[in-house]
Amino acid sequence: MIVFRVDSSAQIGSGHLMRCLTLAGQLKKEKQAEIGFVSRDLEGNLNHLIEKNGYRLFLLPKTASTEELAGYENWLTVKQSVDAGQTKKLLQGLTVDCLIIDSYALDEMWENIVRPCVNKIMVIDDLANRKHNCDILLDQNYCCDMDNRYTGLVPTHCQLLLGPHYALLREEFYEARKTMRNRDGNIKNILVFFGGSDLTNETMKALKALESLQRNDIQVNIVVGASNKNQKSIEAYCLQHDNMQYFCQVNNMAELMNEADLAIGAGGATTWERCFLGLPSIVIAIAENQVQISDDCNKLGIIKYIGKTENIDMERLIESCKELLGNKSAIKRMQKQMQLLFCNLCLKNVINRIK
Repeated sequence: MIVFRVDSSAQIGSGHLMRCLTLAGQLKKEKQAEIGFVSRDLEGNLNHLIEKNGYRLFLLPKTASTEELAGYENWLTVKQSVDAGQTKKLLQGLTVDCLIIDSYALDEMWENIVRPCVNKIMVIDDLANRKHNCDILLDQNYCCDMDNRYTGLVPTHCQLLLGPHYALLREEFYEARKTMRNRDGNIKNILVFFGGSDLTNETMKALKALESLQRNDIQVNIVVGASNKNQKSIEAYCLQHDNMQYFCQVNNMAELMNEADLAIGAGGATTWERCFLGLPSIVIAIAENQVQISDDCNKLGIIKYIGKTENIDMERLIESCKELLGNKSAIKRMQKQMQLLFCNLCLKNVINRIK
């Protein structure tokens, strides 16, 4: 059995779980693997998607911890040593060929506790800020120093899978890439998506900025996640505008991206979905871990990164939209750079490393 340790919640968002579901689907398809997920019962979780996909769910209990938690441990709602002990108990009696961990809150302390229960450990990470006891580490992001980021943080035998050519993309994106448009620089369709939760409501900021442009000839498609607490107000706003269409928790994101000429959204995993389909984008970092990656991608010329959410007001967003709306050559250059970056991407690069 291959087991994933990953959580989703209103605070964490859906990105970690969604990319694990993508990898799980390919492991089941390519290796006929039996798949299990260890996930905690957190507020706003999407654990039902695990069972909907036919995987076994090992549920960690909802916990109101009385202990003082620091940093990403707040996402766990318990100390990581407690989480490790609970996970180890769930895994006893199972034959776990590979445990795949996708959590910023877990490090080598957790992995050392659980290690005796599993044959191999794989970590999905992009922070490069803590040590791991793992056999494989996957970081799908582009960074200027990605070849050296994990030096001293993983065992010498650890296989490093670094860069966007290891990106975890759903099958729908490979299908959509077959009919990917060669955009001519004209912007007639804009996609707005800021992840599953969008805690700071960047979506509404973007919609108000687009409205102020008074470009009713541009179709605006807005996607929000099921855990977005501003769903109703966003939907109501869209209903007031003929050129805005509201979507919630879609399963055709690749199709919407293929139709778009420009995206406005967050950094993170969605960056690679947009880039894979050659979709130019204006990016706002909604979390600290998105800042360096977004800045490096901006330097590479594959996105237009305009800063962290707390530094971006509606006026800055309006200015950025106007810059691209009036610059066809910039749109074309961005798409060309994305095509060069993804010339050899294949999810099988990851699958083949997991026995």
